[in-house]
This record gives sequence, C-alpha cells and structure tokens, in this order.
Amino acid sequence: MNLSQLQNSETGVITKVMGRGAFRKRITEMGFVKGQKVTVVKNAPLRDPVEYKIMDYEVSLRRSEASLIEVITEEEAKEQRLVRFNGVFTETLLRNSAEKKSRIINVVLVGNPNAGKTTIFNYASRSRERVGNYSGVTVDAKQARFYLKGYTLNIIDLPGTYSLSAYSPEELYVRDYIANYTPDVVVNVVDASNLERNLYLTTQLIDMDIRVVMALNMYDELLEKGDEFDHDSLGKMIGIPIIPTVGSKNKGIRELFSKVIDVYEDKDEYVRHVHINYGEDIEAAIKSIQEKINTSENLHLTDRYSSRFLSIKLLERDSDAKAHVSVLRNYQEIKEVAAREVNKLEDAFKEDSETILTDTKYGFISGALRETYHGNGKVLHRKSERIDNYITHKYFGFPIFIFFMWVMFQSTFSLGQYPMDWIESIVGFLGSSIENLLPEGTLKDLLINGIIGGVGGVIVFLPNILILFFFISLMEDTGYMARAAFIMDKLMHKIGLHGKSFIPLIMGFGCNVPAIMATRTIENRNNRLLTMLINPFMSCSARLPVYILIIGAFFPDYPGTVLFGVYLFGILTAILISILFKNLFFKSDDVPFVMELPPYRIPTLKSTIRHMWYKGSQYLKKMGGIILVASIIIWALGHYPRTTGFTQDYPGNISVLKVELGSGRLENFENELAWINWKNSLDQQIAFQELEMEAERQENSYIGRLGHFIEPVIRPLGFDWKMGISLLSGVAAKEIVVSTMGVIYQPDPTMPETRDNLSERLRNQQHRSGDKAGQPVFTPLIALSFLVFILIYFPCVAVIAAIKNESGTWKWAIFTIFYTTGLAWLLSFIVYQLGSLIF
Repeated sequence: MNLSQLQNSETGVITKVMGRGAFRKRITEMGFVKGQKVTVVKNAPLRDPVEYKIMDYEVSLRRSEASLIEVITEEEAKEQRLVRFNGVFTETLLRNSAEKKSRIINVVLVGNPNAGKTTIFNYASRSRERVGNYSGVTVDAKQARFYLKGYTLNIIDLPGTYSLSAYSPEELYVRDYIANYTPDVVVNVVDASNLERNLYLTTQLIDMDIRVVMALNMYDELLEKGDEFDHDSLGKMIGIPIIPTVGSKNKGIRELFSKVIDVYEDKDEYVRHVHINYGEDIEAAIKSIQEKINTSENLHLTDRYSSRFLSIKLLERDSDAKAHVSVLRNYQEIKEVAAREVNKLEDAFKEDSETILTDTKYGFISGALRETYHGNGKVLHRKSERIDNYITHKYFGFPIFIFFMWVMFQSTFSLGQYPMDWIESIVGFLGSSIENLLPEGTLKDLLINGIIGGVGGVIVFLPNILILFFFISLMEDTGYMARAAFIMDKLMHKIGLHGKSFIPLIMGFGCNVPAIMATRTIENRNNRLLTMLINPFMSCSARLPVYILIIGAFFPDYPGTVLFGVYLFGILTAILISILFKNLFFKSDDVPFVMELPPYRIPTLKSTIRHMWYKGSQYLKKMGGIILVASIIIWALGHYPRTTGFTQDYPGNISVLKVELGSGRLENFENELAWINWKNSLDQQIAFQELEMEAERQENSYIGRLGHFIEPVIRPLGFDWKMGISLLSGVAAKEIVVSTMGVIYQPDPTMPETRDNLSERLRNQQHRSGDKAGQPVFTPLIALSFLVFILIYFPCVAVIAAIKNESGTWKWAIFTIFYTTGLAWLLSFIVYQLGSLIF
C-alpha cells in the first residue's frame, strides 16, 4: 500500500520511493528511504497534510507526496507471507518483508512503433503478444512478470509512439501512463538502424526527469552496415545507460534487465539527470515559466511531472499540459508568462514555437551523433527500396496486393483440405465408437448429436484457421502490411477514410476485436469512429469455418475464388457504407498521411509458428468453452420436450414394420435376390418413419418453436427455421453457427454414409412439409444468400463491447447491432429474390 493509506498511529516500513528524480531526491533527503520505519502521528484538520514520525523526528507530507511512497504493514506482510514467522511478528521480520517486497520492480517499455518493444517483452516474459513489422500492433498496456537475480520485474509494454506530444491518442496514453503509474524504470527501446528519429523520443524522456535505460535494439543491422557507434559515450553524455540488443534473436535481453536492476538500486554510474541545452533564448523562456510553476502549492503536480517538461510543453502549446496546469491557483499567471515567452520566441525565430523546439531537439541529436556515430556511407535499406519499386508501384501495386490476397484464400482451402479430412475421419471414428459402446438413451444422444456433432463439426476447420494466420503473419512480419496501407491511402481518402484506417481493417481478417482497438492509432475521432463501424465487414477468422462449410458443400469446383469473392464483397460493402456515413455523420477535414514504411525483414520461423499456434490454441479453447456450452444448450433445446404429439402413430408403424421384417424367411421368396430387395425396402420404410418422427419431434421441440417463430422474417431470404436458429446462435461467436448446424441438421437414416460429413448432410436436406415439401433446403442461390447474411449481420458480442469501450458510449455499439443486421437482411433479400427471378 501507499503511505497515504495508513491511518493514525499505524506503522509501516518503506519499500520503495516512486516518482521522478527531483521528488525522489527531496524526499530521500528527509529520511524517507527504503527500510525505514514510519508512523502516522496525526492528520491536519482537513486531512492534508499528514504528520509522520521517521528516524525519531516528525515531518509533514502532503497526501499527494505520501501516495508516491510505498510501504508494507505487519498485516500486509502476514497476508502476503513474504517471510516465515511463528506467532510473534518482530520489527526485524517486518523489515525483512519490506526488503523482499522492495525487490519488485515496475518497468515500462517505451519506444517508436516497430522498434521491437513487444519482441523484447515476449522474450523477457515468455509471453505471446502479437508482433508485427508495422506501427499500431500494441494498442494497450500489456503486462507480464519476469524473474531475474532474485528480483521480480513487472514489465509493461506500452503502445509505440514517436513522441510524447498530445497529437495522437497513443502519445497521450504513454505520457499519462508514465506520470500516473510512476514506473521505477523506463526502458527506451531504440531502433539502431534509425537513430536520429528514435532519439527524439529519448530527449522527451530526458525532459521528464525519470530513470531510463536504453535498449539499442536491432543492433545487428547497424553492425551489418559496417557503421561504428560509441554508445557508451552517448550514454555518458545523456545520463542513460545503453545496452545493445537483438530482440528477435533474444540477444542482450538478460543484460538489459540486469542493467534495469542496477539503475533501480542506484548502482549505475551513468545515470544522472541532464538538461538538454536548447540555446540561450529558449532556456530563458523555460526558466521564466518554471519559476511560476515551481511553487510549494504546486507540489502535487510537480511531484509527478517535471516542471521543466511542463514548461517546454507549454511553449509547444501542448493542450494536455495546459489542462494539467489549468487547475493550479496561479494558472492565469502561468498562462500569461507562457504566452509572452511564446510570442518572444516566434518573433525572434520567425517560426511557430513547436517547430523551434523540434528543430532544437534534432540539433542536439545531430550534434550528439556527430561525436559518437560514424556511418560507412552505405545506402540505408537499399534492398527495401528495390523491392518497393515493384510492391508500391502505381500500376503493379494493386495487382500484386490482390494476387497475394487470392493466394492466401486459395491456399486456405487447397492446403487445408488434407488435414481437414484427417480430423473429420478421427471425429467420425470417435462417433462410431460411442455408437457401438453405449446403449440407446439421452447420454448417448448428447455425446453423439450434441457434443461430437457440435464441437466436432467446428474443430475440423482448425487447419484452415492456422493457414490463414500463417499468411497474415507473413504479411505483417515482412513489412508488407505497411506497404499495403501506403498504396491504399489514396483510395481510402476517396471513401472518406485515412490511410491508417487500412491497418485496423486488415487486422479485422484475424479478429475484429483487436482491430477495433487498433483504431486508437488514428488521430481524428471521426475517422476513428467510422473505421470502427465498418470494421465488422472484414471477415474475421471466426466466420471462416462457416464460409468453408457452405462453400465446400455448394461451390466445390472453385472454392478459393468464391471465398476470395466473399471477402472482397465485405470490403466493397465497407467502402460503400463508409462513403454514405462520411457524408451523413462524419464530415471532417482530411488528416495528412504520416506512417513509417519499415525495412523489409525476413520473419523468423519461430515467430510465425508461435503466432499460428497462439491463434490455434485460442480456437481450441473456444472448443472447450463457449462452443461446447452452446452445443449442449442447442442440443437440449432440440431434445426436449420428449413427450409430444405426432400427426400419426410413428412408433406403432415402426413396430409393425419391424415385426414384418422379423417374420420374413428366405424360403418364402422366389430367390435370394427377391428376399434381399424385400428386406431393403422394409429397412428404408423404417428409416423413413424414424426420420419423419424425428423431424416432427424436432419441430415441436423448444428450438423448433423458436425457429418457427422467427421463420416469417427470414423466409424471404430463402432460409428455413433451422438456418434462423443457427444465425441466432452466431451472435455469441460465429463458429457456433457451424456447431449449431451440426446439432440440428441430423443425418438421414437412409443415407448412413453422410452421418459424419456435415457438408453432405446439408446437400441432402429436404423440406418435409409445406409447399416446398421434397425440395432441397439448400441450393447454391440460398447458400450464397446465407453467406452474405453471415458476412454482414450482427458481429459477435465481444465486438459490440469493443466498439462501446473504444467509442466511449453505447450509442455507436447499439447502432452497429441494428444497422449491420438490417443491412444483412436487405442484401440477402436482394441476392435471393433477384437470383430467383434470373435463375
């Protein structure tokens, strides 16, 4: 807990002093150091400040200051069992507990997009966070734990950011996270192949006056070019220890975090706070503003934010910095001084103040590198440039992109067919084994028709999921995804979106939830909202099993092309809806396209396989979780009630036929062939009666009643009530559509060979009653209408929740539910009705 949480007369031992340099220096000079016992004496009448006793003298602290001091109490030590004790908890034991707790270090990873933060995070913590060779992969703070040299390091991976300005959401998020959560050490991950641009963020971290260790990542690329870099000298110059790393090969990671421990324990000789000298005029302006901020009544702010950092940001007209100082009592005075200094600088330099400071920072970086870095004159990323001559060519770029997408979908079908058949045979063998082992009854029906029919119907598509993510991983890791965004930027602007919207849209092919979260990288709120609203039209991997099932059953001659067409139709729908919404709801000025094109890199096999396996494991977890539960629920709704009236006496008819079958003897027939034909005829009549009885019982079950209730709404689309139930179940997760079909489309007893093949069962389904009796339930036209509905309608519950969280309101989430479902009905209606007229 924090010191501010202790009550009167309570005692704790200090485990850690958080906060930035100036605060830590001042507070430690007062005796608040690790291992010291501190007792609350009393609170002021208004509960602030608080008087504490430490080192046998009394000292008062504001609650804002005390909240930055971490302590452990006797009760907390006992609960956490940090040390062994037998009845009596002595002061020595409490100090030992404090020592043990103080060995927990909070570390955040900060750096430019694509600098390798998440790769280092994964290797250090053995996590499986997504890594991609483009910006915007990390969209939230991800946390993991890592043990080294008796210390526990809580590592937080923050989104990539080029600076700590208030220009984009990720920049503001990173800045506020560092200030509000006061990490013990910040690891600044720097791309060694692009030092000048990456060090701009480093200068801002220096201004924040926090403890920093630099990870000089991708150091192998710098060495391969033959460049020389005296990183030790640069580290001494800026007061930051620099450790070379190669994150993708797990080189230097242990050394990096060993240095983090040294810095945390104040044992590193390089660490010191430096002021970047911005020149006489700018330094005078900073000093003038600092003097107004640095007052005793403003300590609650300056304990978390460096007054120098705030002063620089006010000179840059940073809106977030203005918001922070606006609550200060002397805000008006600070505001006037800042405005005066900005005007003086702009008059002197004939530039806006933000540009002046940016140029000065790059001037400092250039001077520092001139002394420490010596390139060999090779053209940077020459291979990447040669490849880009074709990949981003104005004529070749689009055909290459479309070809890549077609190859991905064609391979998903063609390569996935063989392992699909193997898994299908295993599922069939399992079903046959249970059929032979168990007697007739509810348990047997649950296992075969409920669990195996539902879960087994979905698990066969695991190879297709893995192949899809293999291709997506290749495009991301090589750096092609960023090029795709580049070539699509002009088209995206034509439809009212920003080029950066393309990355979240492509991510939607994997899963719409992280894709919607990735819209945080889009600066303009209207563009961000619009991208969220059309993202569900990007067919996520959860829809893939439904596509493969329907396409494999009704379009077997050209499955890859049809699958590509479905995805392309989703993209075209997104384009049209985007144009419509842009004109109706989201009119705004264009935002310039600024996005890094990283160098092409050969992805490691380990990274690609890890990504595939992680997605595969998520798919398998769904099998044992939501899909299993949904399959059992669907089975139960279709299985009960068992006592229901039939339009004819099916049990009696079946009994009569079985008695007749049992009485037949070979000697009563002309020959053996006639006897066999007679037996087969009776077997078919019994199977037909059983099928009719089961179909009628299912229509009278709970799920049948629900299906018939919604059937009038979906009948104009060509759907029967079972398809309606499947669509309803897909609201939770789209894979459940397949498992529901596997449960409610029971095999035809007259065709036992189709029992283990859901595609065959769908092809052979016929209407049992009504004006369509005897006609197939599915035709290619109905299948196409069904595919369109699956593509467009209600995204899963998780997507709706993500839209609510990212937009900050339920309004857009609820709007998405209704507009996607309404649009799905309209487009499916057009496909079916127009197709019926033509064909």
